[in-house]
Amino acid sequence: MHFFKNLFGSKKETASKEEIMKKFLIVGLGNIGDKYENTRHNIGFKILDELATKEEITFESQKLGAISKFRFKGRTFILLKPSTYMNLSGKSVKYWLTKENIPLENLLVICDDLNLDFGSIRVKPKGSDGGHNGLKDINAVLQTQQYPRFRFGVGSEFSKGRQVDYVLGEWDSDENKLLPERLNKSIELIKSFGTAGLNNTMNAFNGT
Repeated sequence: MHFFKNLFGSKKETASKEEIMKKFLIVGLGNIGDKYENTRHNIGFKILDELATKEEITFESQKLGAISKFRFKGRTFILLKPSTYMNLSGKSVKYWLTKENIPLENLLVICDDLNLDFGSIRVKPKGSDGGHNGLKDINAVLQTQQYPRFRFGVGSEFSKGRQVDYVLGEWDSDENKLLPERLNKSIELIKSFGTAGLNNTMNAFNGT
């Protein structure tokens, strides 16, 4: 009897681990409030909003963030827009990782990057915050830099000392014309992350 308990218990545990590995937490960084909605710093929110529109799902306000979920090719994607403001994003990310029992390798954090040209895409498996306050707080709260991140280039067309004004500024007319195609590419990237894996996604999308 003990043998059968172990046998079936092991199968149940294996099935549970398989289900866990099919869940992904996709975090778009940004600031809540209408005045931030169309700013460069809010590209994480914007990408997730576009993805939700394409999947015909809506966000619901829950603890420490707005949450939406959809399934694609047997995977569950949990979309999170933290409501803690950019500089305190870590608390929200840690809460939802724990609540949904999602491993770090299945976390993807989306943020803006001043060091990349507008619309450029860079996916990395780990790394420093690169001066980004959202990533800095996530690194501090999770006590690790070992999680995937998706950096979306916003360029650096600002004069000395005007960095904050630039990232908190709205997209210009040329950027707005190009954004739809870049948003679609970002959605493809997110789905690839969950279905094809990190390495294949980096090979397919980095530099595009």
